[in-house]
Amino acid sequence: MHGRYLTTPKHCLFLLALVSVMLVTLCGCDPTLQPWHTQKLTAEFTADRLDEINSFNRYLELEDRLFKQLENEVYSRVGTGQDLTLVRYSSGSASDALKNLPNWNRTLELKTAQPVGGALLLHGMSDSPYSLRKLAETLHRANYWVIVLRLPGHGTAPSGLRFVRWEDMAAAVKLAAAHLKSAVGKKPIHLVGYSTGAGLALNYTLDSLSTMSVPTPASLILISPAIGVHPAARYARVKTWLSVIPGLHHLAWLSIEPEFDPYKYNSFAANAGTQVYRLTRSVAGRIAHYAQAPNGKPFPPILVFKSTVDATVSNQAVLDDLLVPLGDNGNALVLFDINRFAAKSTFMVTNPGTFTNQLTNDEKLPASLTLLTNETSESRRVHLRRRPPFSTRFTEITPLDLQWPADVISLSHVALPFPPDDPLYGIHPPADGDRLFLGQLALRGERGLLKISSDWVLRLRYNPFYDYLENRSMNWLADHNGN
Repeated sequence: MHGRYLTTPKHCLFLLALVSVMLVTLCGCDPTLQPWHTQKLTAEFTADRLDEINSFNRYLELEDRLFKQLENEVYSRVGTGQDLTLVRYSSGSASDALKNLPNWNRTLELKTAQPVGGALLLHGMSDSPYSLRKLAETLHRANYWVIVLRLPGHGTAPSGLRFVRWEDMAAAVKLAAAHLKSAVGKKPIHLVGYSTGAGLALNYTLDSLSTMSVPTPASLILISPAIGVHPAARYARVKTWLSVIPGLHHLAWLSIEPEFDPYKYNSFAANAGTQVYRLTRSVAGRIAHYAQAPNGKPFPPILVFKSTVDATVSNQAVLDDLLVPLGDNGNALVLFDINRFAAKSTFMVTNPGTFTNQLTNDEKLPASLTLLTNETSESRRVHLRRRPPFSTRFTEITPLDLQWPADVISLSHVALPFPPDDPLYGIHPPADGDRLFLGQLALRGERGLLKISSDWVLRLRYNPFYDYLENRSMNWLADHNGN
């Protein structure tokens, strides 16, 4: 997910919509919408097309047609040249993902001759398969048959977020999982979900527990999972409704930003927020029902990675709507704490360690807890503190050969799946100076000069502790692979 959900009370949302209407009416202002905001790509998969697109291979064939349509109806309407070198939809620009092979905006299937199991990786809202690239490559090297699914509405143009439904994405997940299971035979399959992809992984698992024809995963790994968002997100649909009024088309968007990131939309449609809200509410309700009336099939064990600071999704929902209802199920929570050496600034508006403190004193948590935190508040070095379910006593403390970067105060929702050496979002630009780099941008100057917001520049986009996340994930899969 992109992190731009509405967080104001209901009456403020209606007031905002009313003010927007009045401003457009009075001054005639209308943010410029580009072809990537307005073009509806009709070759996109929807759940309504399941009679026709009823297999994973047909999904890929449709995806071929979709990307040709993207070139014909979006790229062809955008010029080229020096002035457009950072425009994603300008052919040959530094931000043009179509020139890269493989194109990590598309579904990728990494096959292996003798798979030890299968892994289906699901990205987040407004993201693309690139967000799980590194983990996918590591899984493949370990002999897993890997599918990194491009979810409908993604990897093409932000306009896809205006029309996608979460049910479309869920239908695509089922096609991919069925194909993966047929590829690995009796070997187990696992689901890895990042952000909204985590909600889709849980939705699929719930389907598998109630339907014999849907294979149940052996385990799940959820990274920055979207289990719950602010209830006000439901009212994002008000802006979508108003956007059909002539002159108010921009109200279909919660944000309209320049598109320079080759693998993630910067603009975010109101409908996308609505769909995440609908998905999370559906999954939470189904988990509650399963917990109250289990059907005899055990829920697969879940490994959750979470930052204690997350401006996009609800930390509390991970407890209240997932781990607590499922009980002592062999689940594990890994929490990345704040940098307590740096978190002494009077510039912070709130105490960033509240969720960590809550968990530390929670003796009712039915999952094991691993806390990655400073050795002391006077050191940037980190260690792991582990404790079993239903306990407040950390029984294991392990020093790590890692430390917080001096300029990082916490992780972020978008940082967890990216390693420090990621060529796009990492610490240092790649050796190839011609490649686009969006990582540690040290931009200084007067306000109002940049086209992108200061929030975009300040938000951490890589995980300094990615190696631990990856190693823990690989060990988790090995432990639950049944081989």
